[in-house]
Amino acid sequence: MDCEPVRIRRALLSVFDKAGIETLAKALASQGVEIISSGGTAKAIEAAGLKVRYVQEWTGFPEMLGHRVVTLHPKVHGGILALRDDPAHQADMAKYGIEPVDLVCVGLYPFEKAIAKPGCTLAGAVEMIDIGGPAMVRAAAKNHKFVTVLTDPSQYAAVLEEMAANAGAVSFALRQKLAWQAFALTAHYDTAISTYLARSLGQEFPERITLSYRKANSLRYGENPHQKGAFYVGPEASEPCVGSARLLPGGKELSYNNYFDANGAIELVKDFDAPAVAIIKHSNPAGCAVESDLVEAYRRAYLADVNAAMGGIIAVNRPVTGALAKAIVESYQRWGKAAGAGGFFAEIIAAPSFEPEALQIIRDRAGWGGEVRLLELGALPGQRNTEKYLKYVVGGLLVQDRDLLALNTADWKVVTKRQPAAAELADLQFAWIVCKHTKSNAIILAKGNTLLGAGAGQMSRVNSARLATQLATSYGGGGVVDLAGCALASDAFFPCPDSLDLAAQAGATAVIEPGGGKHDADVIAKADQLNLAMVFTGTRHFNH
Repeated sequence: MDCEPVRIRRALLSVFDKAGIETLAKALASQGVEIISSGGTAKAIEAAGLKVRYVQEWTGFPEMLGHRVVTLHPKVHGGILALRDDPAHQADMAKYGIEPVDLVCVGLYPFEKAIAKPGCTLAGAVEMIDIGGPAMVRAAAKNHKFVTVLTDPSQYAAVLEEMAANAGAVSFALRQKLAWQAFALTAHYDTAISTYLARSLGQEFPERITLSYRKANSLRYGENPHQKGAFYVGPEASEPCVGSARLLPGGKELSYNNYFDANGAIELVKDFDAPAVAIIKHSNPAGCAVESDLVEAYRRAYLADVNAAMGGIIAVNRPVTGALAKAIVESYQRWGKAAGAGGFFAEIIAAPSFEPEALQIIRDRAGWGGEVRLLELGALPGQRNTEKYLKYVVGGLLVQDRDLLALNTADWKVVTKRQPAAAELADLQFAWIVCKHTKSNAIILAKGNTLLGAGAGQMSRVNSARLATQLATSYGGGGVVDLAGCALASDAFFPCPDSLDLAAQAGATAVIEPGGGKHDADVIAKADQLNLAMVFTGTRHFNH
C-alpha cells in the first residue's frame, strides 16, 4: 500500500457536537482547504466567518426526510471511496462529476447519552441512531490510503500539526491509526445499539453478543510478570465500582491484581447498609467488620488475620475520616507487635471519599504513605447495575447475571430444634454476606459483625472448615472477640455432618447454609445433637 503523505485539498465536516469544529475549520481554511458541510455544522463554520460549500449544492440533491438523508449520495461516497491511482475509478469520477474528498470529519449522534437520559423512549432512541455518519466514517477509514478520517476532537491537533509541517499533507502512518480508531468507534456504536435493542426486547442472553470496552491504562504486567496486561472499562456505570473509581494523585499506578482484589473489597462493603470495612487479600476476605464506629470496625477487621492483612486491599463504604486514616497508618504500632505481625502495609484504600485531614495523614506516613493507592468511589447508592458477569475460558465466554442477592431472609428456614437467638441471627446474616464474597468452597466464622476466620478455595468443604477454625482459634479477633457463641456460614450445603464438629469445637452455636443436600437429615441431626441453631437459606453463593 502506498505510504506517501496525502495533501488535504477538500474536507467534509459533519459533527453533532460542535466542540473544536471552529478551530479545525479555520486551520483547514488557512491551508487553502475547501470545506463542505451541512446543517448545524455548516452554520457554525459560517458563523466563524468561513466559506462553506453546502452538501446539497455539491450533490445537486436537497436534504430530505427530516435531515435523515443528506450525505447518502454517490457524489459523497464516490468522492470518499475513489482510489486516486486506479484509472477506472478516475474515469468514473470524470464521467459523473465526482470530486475527491481528502478529509472526513464526523461526530456521530450521541446514542448512548440519549438512552442514558431518564424517560428516553424507544422512538427517541431510534431517532438518535446515526446512519449517514457511520457510513462516511467507514468509507473514509476503508480508503485511508488516500483519505484522513477524524472522529473525535482529540484527534484534530495531530492532523493539523502534520499539515502545518508538511505543506498540508498527512502521513500514511497517521491516516492508518485514525482509520483503526474509526472502525473501533463504529464497532462500539453498533454494539451500544444492538445491546439496547436486545434489552428492549427482553433478550438477556441473545444469540450473538458483542462487547466494547475502552482502554483506561496499560499495566506493567498481568497476573504475573511474564504476562502483558491492560485495564479496560465498559460503558459508564450508574453504580460506583472499580471501573469508575478515581485514582487520587500521589500513589503508584494500579496493577492487574490490584484491580481484581479492589473489586472484591468494594463489592463486599457495598452489600452492607451499615458502616463496613473489608480487607481483601488474594481475592478473599482477610478481615471484615460492621460497626457504627468506623475506627472500631477497622480494628476488628484488621485483627481477624493480621498476617493476611499485610499488603491487603482496604475498602470502606463510608468516607475515610482523619480518625480512620490515623488508625490505618498506625496499625502496626498499635496492634501489630502485640499480635505478632511483621509490620503493615496497605496496597489500596478504597472509599466513597477522603476527608482532607485523612489525605494528609495518609500521605505524610513515612515509609508507605506515598506508595498506597487511594481510590475514590463516589457515593454508594442502593441501586446496582444489572450488567452481565463475564468470565473467559479458552475459546469462549461464560455469561451470567451478577450475584446481587445479599440477604433473602424471607426464604430462610430454621431446621433445627433450637431457634437462633437475636444476636446469633445477626451474626448469621453478617457471615452469610461475607461468605458470598469468599471463594468456594467457603466457610466463614463470625461474631459481633466481625470476621473471625475464613476457609476459602479448598477442594474439600471440611478442609475449609478446618482452615476457618484454625484461623479463628489462632487469632481469635486479636483477643477482642471471644469465639464462644460465634456463627458459621457455608456457601453451599454440607455433604456430610463432619464439619459441624469442627464448628462446635471452635465455639460456634449457630450455622447457616443453603440446604438441599442428600444428607441434610444427617446434618440436621448432628446440629441438634450439638445444640446448634441451623438456618437453611434455600440459596447458595458459589464464587469460583
